[in-house]
Amino acid sequence: MATKQSDYSEGSIRVLKGLEPVKQRPGMYTRTDNPLHIIQEVIDNAADEALAGFGKKISVSLFADGSIGIEDDGRGIPFGMHPEEKAPVIELVFTRLHAGGKFDKGKGGAYSFSGGLHGVGVSVTNALAKRMEVTSYRDGQVAYLVFEAGDVTEKLKIRKADSTDRKQGTVVRVWPDAKYFESANLPLGELIHLLRSKAGTDAGCQRHAGARKGQRQPNLALQRRSARLPDADPEPRPVHSFV
Repeated sequence: MATKQSDYSEGSIRVLKGLEPVKQRPGMYTRTDNPLHIIQEVIDNAADEALAGFGKKISVSLFADGSIGIEDDGRGIPFGMHPEEKAPVIELVFTRLHAGGKFDKGKGGAYSFSGGLHGVGVSVTNALAKRMEVTSYRDGQVAYLVFEAGDVTEKLKIRKADSTDRKQGTVVRVWPDAKYFESANLPLGELIHLLRSKAGTDAGCQRHAGARKGQRQPNLALQRRSARLPDADPEPRPVHSFV
């Protein structure tokens, strides 16, 4: 008995754009058993600033609402307009695959050595996150924007830095989207191992609140805090903080 064949024609071919390929096939870009790898991509960017000699401190915090915060005191992601793409650079970094300073290999390039996925990483993190908030401190200004499901939902806002702001650095807060992972929980043991390995690789970069000046390989401190936070707490405090 003959069966009707599926229609396969020119119209059957889909062209995925932007971050859609990541959402359709996340396993091609990252591990999907848990969100650790997409968090590692943000950590790697902070570590690259330290490797380049521009940062000395990286802080990783796990919040009670399931989000993860990564802070560094590097140069801060540029947020001016890209000369060719005509869009803020900080937006391109998080919304375009293969966009980043790690591809600038010419003389005087942004990085002579780097880790992570070399330009794919944080855009993959953004694609697989329910929400991502990014703040960059640079050149006496503070830039802030918000993404949801990889798209900009709060456009770039730039203000003059005041006395309460840090001079330079980047703060990223990520809410991984559980639908892309077998488990939404971060494996703490693996995260601690990752940060210990980074502490050993980036000599002189502090990841310990009590690190002494000149200590080459600072130990990693795990500060445990109460996970029971008020529902109306406007500024959720970290449950675990790795500094």
